[in-house]
Amino acid sequence: MKEGLDFETLLEGIMDTFTQLLRENPYESGLSQKQLKERLNNRGLLRNALRNCVYGDLQAKLFIKDSIRDILVKKYGFDNQKIQESIPFHDPFSLKAEEKFSILLYLYRREWGMYGLERLIQDYELDRPRFQEEGLRYYEITEEDIHRVYNEYPYLNLDFNDKLNILSQRIYERYKGNGAIDEIRDMRIDGVSAGVSGIPESFDIERAMEEGRDTKELPASYDSIWLFYHGKSIHLSFLGFRSYKELIRVCRNIYRYNNPEQLSAAKGYTVNEMKDGSRVAVARPPFCESWVLFVRKFDTVLQEDIHKLITDKNANLPISVMKWLIKGCQVTGITGEQGSGKTTLLMSLIGFIRPSYNLRVHELAFELHLRRIYPKRNIVTFRETADVSGQEGLDFAKKCDGTVSILGEVASNPVCCWLISMAQVASLFTLFTHHAKTTENLVISMRNALLLEGGFHDERAACRQVAEAIRFDVHMKKGMDGHRYIERISEIVAEGDSFSVREILRFQNGAYVRGEGFSKESIEAIRMHLEEKEELDFEEFIKEWKDEKMVPAASANSGA
Repeated sequence: MKEGLDFETLLEGIMDTFTQLLRENPYESGLSQKQLKERLNNRGLLRNALRNCVYGDLQAKLFIKDSIRDILVKKYGFDNQKIQESIPFHDPFSLKAEEKFSILLYLYRREWGMYGLERLIQDYELDRPRFQEEGLRYYEITEEDIHRVYNEYPYLNLDFNDKLNILSQRIYERYKGNGAIDEIRDMRIDGVSAGVSGIPESFDIERAMEEGRDTKELPASYDSIWLFYHGKSIHLSFLGFRSYKELIRVCRNIYRYNNPEQLSAAKGYTVNEMKDGSRVAVARPPFCESWVLFVRKFDTVLQEDIHKLITDKNANLPISVMKWLIKGCQVTGITGEQGSGKTTLLMSLIGFIRPSYNLRVHELAFELHLRRIYPKRNIVTFRETADVSGQEGLDFAKKCDGTVSILGEVASNPVCCWLISMAQVASLFTLFTHHAKTTENLVISMRNALLLEGGFHDERAACRQVAEAIRFDVHMKKGMDGHRYIERISEIVAEGDSFSVREILRFQNGAYVRGEGFSKESIEAIRMHLEEKEELDFEEFIKEWKDEKMVPAASANSGA
């Protein structure tokens, strides 16, 4: 056995060992029938685990890591001394920042499970804002941050089993895992992306040198990893893939759960889900300037209690308004920029829908996973496939006893037309999300979609159709510090061939304040769907709103 097993040599040896295990012919080993059956079964398990571990199957990942541990001990004879040759645990000055991060994340995960990364960031304020210059705020975790945290962390006593687990993980992520983002992806975070900054491979280095630029200081795209955490986009500048080739490997593998269509140069992008329900989007040249991937996690929002989501002063105001919108069966859109919390809010609002109502959900990729949150509810989710169009899916859903229709994201003209159709005839009421910046933009966007895709030729008729179909807009906002809140709740009031917007409430100076409240027409429309006890509570809510609206604080200057 070669002495001085550095990490790269060890990695190559482990990969060769797995190849031999899969290629060996057990029939030539002189085994008994029982031993032969066991050997074949183990090889089948290994083959399946190697195939499934790359797209979020945690059990398959653990199986491969355990196999790596066995090889390290049984084949390479690793002990507490020999393991230092691959990772210098005994010498903090020789450890790289990424190795220290692996150790810290292992220790935090051992104590806090999937919340380990969140606790690590919170304990050492790694999500604090940074300033390149006055007025420019950004978020970054640097090598210096990781070295500092490692030096300050008081519980760094690792036994041999700990070191073996850490080394196994680092080998796994380079062999079959998702590279530098492998453990990060498993944590309770909003998401992670890679390849989204730095210099693409197509960058003309020779030309840059002729222009006198220092190309040594230019980061490569494969060194680009960004964490989406509590609404903040944080650059993990201390972390990266080993090469562009490794980034491509991860991009090619990470989206393959359930055998979707292949990512090719002809199409250039794909969107799919992973085994744990995360959404993964991958793009490649020539559609994109470099290989990139985006993983959006949704396990951070698997909760029913809306009071944990809306926490600013007077949070009872928007919660009460939305409760009556849902109980009153009003078509409601949740709007806002990406990452502002639309999906999170939509998940929690389901709790206000009567348990007797059947939910039919339509999504591009499975993201809401409402049956995980509400397993006793009658919920079915459909999505568009290569063979089933979105319109066909909606037509089928009309035959499936649906009471409430939910559109996970309205992002194209055809889907806008489907929404208007659903809101008018397909179900009792509809909930959806949209990226509109204002309520006016929401109506105009829907109107334009009807003109372009819905067969409308009269702008005024299309506008009237939208204003009569969509009644309310809950607009989400994300601050510079990542704080997410409801900026306003508005009512869309149809007025002939036009419309007006009635502001029910708004977020102002860190608190929610009352606006005009519901129109008389909406009060009557909501009341029609309430039970007797609910109607009494609703009347009390309306009366209290009118009384409190007379308080001067509610008419303060606009806001946040």
